[in-house]
Amino acid sequence: MISTIIDQKIKEAMLAKDPAKLRGLRAIKAALLLARTEKGSEEINEEAELKILQRLIKQRKESADIYKQQGREDLSVIEEEEIEVISQFMPKQLDREEVAAMIANLIKESGATSVKDMGKVMGLANKELAGKADGKLIAELVKSQLA
Repeated sequence: MISTIIDQKIKEAMLAKDPAKLRGLRAIKAALLLARTEKGSEEINEEAELKILQRLIKQRKESADIYKQQGREDLSVIEEEEIEVISQFMPKQLDREEVAAMIANLIKESGATSVKDMGKVMGLANKELAGKADGKLIAELVKSQLA
C-alpha cells in the first residue's frame, strides 16, 4: 500500500530539506486522505490508489502545459518536479509499442471489428493497462487500430 510508505518518505524529504519532493509527497498524502474520507473507510485498495496517482499526474501535466503556453516556466518546473515524485509510486509505464501490441491482442480476443466496438475494447484495455499506460494513448491506439 502506497499510503504506508508516504509518511516515511515525507520524513526523509523533510530531513533532506527537499522542497520539491516534499510538495509531491504531501499532494499524494492529501489525495489519499481525501479519498478515504469520501469512501468513509480506513483503507482503499491498491487499484484505487493507482487511479488517484494517475489523476494527480494528469492534473500536473495539464497545469504544466498551460504554464508553458503562458510563458511561466518557473511554475511549469514546479509541476514537472511533482510529476517526477508522484511517478515514483506508479508501476513501470509501458512504451507505445507494448501498449499497441496489448491492444491488438485485446481486439483479437474481443472480436471487435470497427470503431463501433471501441467502447468494449476501451473497457478491456483500461482494466488490463490500469496504471501502466496513459488513457489518452490507449484511446488513440484503440481508435487507430479499429479504423
